[in-house]
Amino acid sequence: MAGSAEMASLEESFRKFAIYGDTKATGQEMNGKNWAKLCKDCKVIDGKSITSTDVDIVFSKVKGKTARVISYEEFKKALEELAPKRFKDKSKEEAYEAICQLVAGKEPINVGVTKAKTVGAVERLTDTSKYTGSHKERFDETGKGKGKSGRENIVDNSGYVSAYKNAGTYDAKVKK
Repeated sequence: MAGSAEMASLEESFRKFAIYGDTKATGQEMNGKNWAKLCKDCKVIDGKSITSTDVDIVFSKVKGKTARVISYEEFKKALEELAPKRFKDKSKEEAYEAICQLVAGKEPINVGVTKAKTVGAVERLTDTSKYTGSHKERFDETGKGKGKSGRENIVDNSGYVSAYKNAGTYDAKVKK
């Protein structure tokens, strides 16, 4: 069997893939979608001896009858099931060892994630230093937004019209 350090990194990989794409996941159990992603990203699926169908069948075989997820122990059983198919020329133990090495220490790959790209007109339109009028008031001198205070007119209940030069002098005139 694999060493304890390798098993720790195998479990770490299991947890990383288990929480991938699910904000509520605890990392204790993995769903079928994440199991398939793990097999694909870690190159367990080679397209010849193991396909995505094989991976789905093994997942269904190791999980409980009504369960939709597998635990870490079931995950190890699933790897044991796939190992002899993936490494036909090796013994069962050597194949399991090899498949554990494929998975250990890996984490989900984000393929096809769109990156924000600013070129030409976009750069000019998003440069806050060139804003004028009321839009200029929404940002501070560093270009960071002021939030609610920059978006909303904060009500002045002083009783004076905005920009009135003699604001606050009424009481002084009446007391005379």
